[in-house]
Amino acid sequence: MNVRFGVLGPLRIDGAQPPGPAKHRALLAALLLSAGETVPVERLVSVVWDDRPPASAGSVLRVYVSALRKLVDGIRTVPGGYLLEVGRDEVDCHRFERLVTTARQERASGRVEEAAGTFRTALGLWRGQALADVESSTLRRGHAVPLEELRLTALEERVELDLRLGRGAEAVGELRALVGTHPLRERAWVRLIEALHQAGRRSEALGAYQDARRTLVDELGLEPGAELTAAHQRVLNDEGGSVTRADRHSQLVDELPPDISDFVGRQRVLDWIVRMAREHASAPVHLVLHGPPGCGKSAVAVHAATAIERPDGRLYASLGARPPGAVLEDLLRSLGCPDGAVPPALDERVRLYRSMTARRRLLVVLDDAADEAQVRPLLPTGPGSLTLVTSRSPLAGLEAARAYELEVLGQDEAVALLGEVAGQHRVRAEPEAALRIVRLCGHLPLALRIAGSRLARKPGWTLDHLAGRLGDERRRLDELSAGDLAVRGSLALGYRGLPDPERRLLRGLGALSAPDFASWVLDTDLEPLAEAGLLQSRGLDEAGQERYGWHDLTRLYAAERLAEEDGGAAGVLAARAGAILERTRQARAALLPAEPGTGRTEVHPPGAAAVGQGLETGRLRQEARWLSAERRFLVATVEDFYRAGLYEAAWRLAFYLTPLFELGAHHDDWHVTTATGLDAARAVGHRHGEALLLRGLADLHRAEGRTEAAAAALRAAQPLVEGLELARITLRLGLVQARPEQAEQAFVRALRVFEEAGDRRGRADALRALGALRRDAGALDRSLSAYQDLGDPRGEAEALLDLARVHLGAGRRAEARDCVERRLRINRRLGDRLPEAAALLVLAEIARAEGAPGSAAGFARESLETFISYGDRRGTAQALMALAHAALDLDDMDEAVEALTRAMGEFDRLGDEQGRAGAERLAQEARRRRGGRI
Repeated sequence: MNVRFGVLGPLRIDGAQPPGPAKHRALLAALLLSAGETVPVERLVSVVWDDRPPASAGSVLRVYVSALRKLVDGIRTVPGGYLLEVGRDEVDCHRFERLVTTARQERASGRVEEAAGTFRTALGLWRGQALADVESSTLRRGHAVPLEELRLTALEERVELDLRLGRGAEAVGELRALVGTHPLRERAWVRLIEALHQAGRRSEALGAYQDARRTLVDELGLEPGAELTAAHQRVLNDEGGSVTRADRHSQLVDELPPDISDFVGRQRVLDWIVRMAREHASAPVHLVLHGPPGCGKSAVAVHAATAIERPDGRLYASLGARPPGAVLEDLLRSLGCPDGAVPPALDERVRLYRSMTARRRLLVVLDDAADEAQVRPLLPTGPGSLTLVTSRSPLAGLEAARAYELEVLGQDEAVALLGEVAGQHRVRAEPEAALRIVRLCGHLPLALRIAGSRLARKPGWTLDHLAGRLGDERRRLDELSAGDLAVRGSLALGYRGLPDPERRLLRGLGALSAPDFASWVLDTDLEPLAEAGLLQSRGLDEAGQERYGWHDLTRLYAAERLAEEDGGAAGVLAARAGAILERTRQARAALLPAEPGTGRTEVHPPGAAAVGQGLETGRLRQEARWLSAERRFLVATVEDFYRAGLYEAAWRLAFYLTPLFELGAHHDDWHVTTATGLDAARAVGHRHGEALLLRGLADLHRAEGRTEAAAAALRAAQPLVEGLELARITLRLGLVQARPEQAEQAFVRALRVFEEAGDRRGRADALRALGALRRDAGALDRSLSAYQDLGDPRGEAEALLDLARVHLGAGRRAEARDCVERRLRINRRLGDRLPEAAALLVLAEIARAEGAPGSAAGFARESLETFISYGDRRGTAQALMALAHAALDLDDMDEAVEALTRAMGEFDRLGDEQGRAGAERLAQEARRRRGGRI
């Protein structure tokens, strides 16, 4: 792969001129330095304006990105930021770092000649100072300085290899230039002295030492360090510098296990380890790699360690359940302590170990640590020592340690690992089946290695065959076993290490199919399972709750243990169903005050306090956030209840969730839960529950513009109920009637029933429907007052928008604007983004009526952005039509054409022929004005 982009020198683009403006160069450099990764907008703003952004930074940044796209292909807008979609090897800095890592691996395996050549290739990528023409102190601090440091280190390491190969004379000139540029870099002076000595220029080598000593004393007031002094002494003794050094290396202890030959990916964590070791070289560095079972922690630690040299050796210890005293005994022997001199007591062993490591730069790998107490006595104390600890726990109590959570592999890395083990030709032959295997293995390295091993042992198997075997959840853990490798065994180790209460907790979670959850679900703290590596913290959700997730194979193991030890999921779900339903019902009641939310029709007598009256806005917003945060969990739980035979709980939960789906345009979830809820209500013979869900299904169809399907659902619900619920269905039938007179009859019938029964919420809804149909401001005012009396701000907001449309139709633009602005204040107070977008479209209509098409276009664009972010196609189509109208008023035919083209596409996907026809009529007008074609 050719290097297409360069930052190791002035900014370079292969085949094109780099951007001229300084801020454009800084933006492109930031994207290149994180090639293939999402760069958050906040970080880009910090880079471009060096932490002093203007108020308009976000919009200006979009302009800069647009300009860069004309020079560079592959800049994508992604949630939260931007991503430059290029291979990392196409950017010189990333290729340089990879080549340095490769060279170190070659050196560690004894391939000195190849390592020297790879270092030379890496250094040849440099064309000057990193980011030479990029004006960003943020980038210089965060990237240029570390890259320059790695360049110098790589040069010193390459020269050391040249010395081993007897090429000292060839390196002298390069080293003199290096010490001239970096006179305080002792290791560069060491290499120069060794090169001169190896070249037979002993007197010059002694002179170089004197130059180095004088520089250090004059500039820093320090005498030369141990490595420089030792090089001087070797010259005085006339010892062969490179030979002596190589001999010394050959005698160092190196207990690392062999590196995995088919190791792939993990570049980010490998870079992190190297960076931590480099940035904190003056003190002992302790790094913890933690993550779920089977994620490859040990493989990463060993692979990273093989590429890192320490002058005093590399130690390895597998901890598991071993006490620290036993591990210390092994480590002390490895460091040269005679068998009879190892003290018997733990505290004495700790003191001796710390004494023996205090002046050594060691690399120590402590694999599979259980807790902090096991690790503390094993940490070397020498400055420059590096300890890599692997654990399922983050070991948060380990002082001065830095932790990195190792997650599962990305898709490309997972496919690559499968190919390395099973054979790349087989993966290339069946790419879709390979992706299925990767997905079914949950991107877990251990599972992928096992799957690949099974394929390697079964050359007659196709990948599709193995994917089919893995597809059965009941057999998946059985299939993921090969020789002494087994996912179940890895999970069992963690499970058996748990106390009994935590084992029961893990089994209880096995009743859930949700990808993540909060502690309230089982009413207990989940942190112990996270500490054990069986759950992973996902941080705080939008409701402020700590969320936990787990690997899908861990879920299967927990479900397996639950079935074997406790009889299955039904008992756990039955015990928690009441709490889950009540918590969700409360949230629904906050979203829809005075709406029957228990699945039973409620009558509110005159003068009674409304269900939601007095609720504070803060609580309303908090309940909406809670429902949004729990959406995926609750959707999965509907299905869990149904599979467990808890039909009553399943249909009620599906019903409680409908306001959440409507407010967030979560139509897919709405369809799935309604289908399951209907099956559950029918299975238990609950006619009223079936009717409630059919009513919700009709609301969904109406939101999608499918009025005939909505009417069919409502007609199916009519025979199932009577009284107030029948009136609610009648009201909704009126909303989907094509003929106004039929709609009015339905609204009047429903209103009469509500008024006779004293159902104030039903009366408010019916008045609003009648007022909107008749364009009767008085009816809408009465509806508005009713919602206010009920303490229902969302009903109030809907009535205000209908009232605004009536005022606008009557030419009362000031009154219309007042209603919309009141509506917007409610939406924003509650955090209701989609209803806010609908109000902005009415503001666009008002602005057009007032002769302000520029403002209309602005409101349309703002609403369009919200509809797109929520995936609301109908809202998107309506916003595009509003934008097209405004563009035509502005005589901007290009924007009108683009908006109409996109609107037609949305209407086609919705199957809305009427909407498509309206867009085509407007397109004809645009075509006429522009004299062209769309």
